[in-house]
Amino acid sequence: LSLCSKNILATLFPPSNPGRFANATLVRLADFLSTGYKKGVRPVKDWRTSTIVAIDLMVYSILNVDEKNQVLTTYVWYRQSWTDEFLVWNPEDFDEVKQVSLPTANVWVPDILINEFVDVGKSPDIPYVYVTHEGLVQNYKPIQVVTACTLNIYNFPFDVQKCSLTFQSWLHTIDDINITLMRSPEKLRDDKSVFMNQGEWELLHILSNYKIFSVDNDDYYAEMKFHVVIRRRPLFYTVNLLLPSVFLMVMDIVGFFLPPDSGERVSFKITLLLGYSVFLIIVSDTLPATAIGTPLIGVYFVVCMALLVISLTETVLIVRLVHKQDLQPPVPHWVKYLILERAPVLFCIHKKHRFCARLSSQASELDPQCSLHHTCEIGQRLSQQDRESGMLGLRLAPSRDNTPPVMDNILQEVMAIRHFLEKRDRCREIAKEWLQVGYVLDVLLFRVYLVAVIAYSITLGTLWSVWQVA
Repeated sequence: LSLCSKNILATLFPPSNPGRFANATLVRLADFLSTGYKKGVRPVKDWRTSTIVAIDLMVYSILNVDEKNQVLTTYVWYRQSWTDEFLVWNPEDFDEVKQVSLPTANVWVPDILINEFVDVGKSPDIPYVYVTHEGLVQNYKPIQVVTACTLNIYNFPFDVQKCSLTFQSWLHTIDDINITLMRSPEKLRDDKSVFMNQGEWELLHILSNYKIFSVDNDDYYAEMKFHVVIRRRPLFYTVNLLLPSVFLMVMDIVGFFLPPDSGERVSFKITLLLGYSVFLIIVSDTLPATAIGTPLIGVYFVVCMALLVISLTETVLIVRLVHKQDLQPPVPHWVKYLILERAPVLFCIHKKHRFCARLSSQASELDPQCSLHHTCEIGQRLSQQDRESGMLGLRLAPSRDNTPPVMDNILQEVMAIRHFLEKRDRCREIAKEWLQVGYVLDVLLFRVYLVAVIAYSITLGTLWSVWQVA
């Protein structure tokens, strides 16, 4: 070319400045590795060679466990490495550089995904991978994983959940891409070095399982499944759910020590029942809800409510039994035999004489027909003296011929007082017997109720203790 043509070409296409990257070893290495590289082709020289991808998983945090939607949100550190046979160089030719970072978009990356993905997680973008001079590519990145998980809430709040993260190539068969662990299963199981141990859930361990499966018995795929086992910390729910319920049940048992012949026990137990209803309304939002089951603690609350209703019903029956005995017939003989004779012996129930001692003060309240205020007491003493002397024990009235009219009226009045006192004594005896029956039944039902509550509490406590240890 002529000198003029060379000047024109030099003006249009100025030569690059070789001094700018003269000592840039990494630039020379990047140009060397990118020359002729095809990132869309699996990086093996022999197509029959399978690319082995080693993966590793470390759980950093448990972000959310959605029992209703059966979704687990975790933040994990995911690592994978494989050998790229086209990214190999001699360190002596590049100032002993044995490792370099390259853009992820410029190298081949295996299409390994998580099968349980149900939503796109918010993960930071890591645009680089490390490549060693032997062709080992290391792709490390954090991922926020939103996966579907079968959550069993029956043991809430002592539940242990086991969720799976399945890594596999979506397209390549095992002849092209195979999967292995980067570390041993034992080290992977007990590694909690990066886990944030401050939330509601505690990481127990991570189990791994390698599997080869086929969809149509023709192409086989490799998968690596990680089982993330987590356990809920129950302290918060124990303090805010279980203890208030236990306190209310204890107060219901204490209410049995109120006298059964007073109305205070009924109002006390109604107040407890209303308080427990308000408590259930408050804690209903705290309990996890699913369409496939109910937690055992929900059944526990319902049974406690049923026990409170049974306790109130028993109290109403006993109060009805020991009040207004004058309107009731005498105690049947079979009731006397079973309740007043056999039951105290079999169940070691001591008879309460305090009911009998209070009859004199309660008779006026129990039976208006059997009350004569102070006259009743005077008449009772008079009737007793007359019965002892025998003066008024005659059933036949004296002859009216020899009796003055005044004495006849006095005898009639005395006979009326005697009949009244006899009727009053019969009312008192009936009242005394019904009070005895009510007391024995109250003690018997209280013991049955106490045994039921204790057995129910021991059963649930044992189950929850076993689940917590497991």
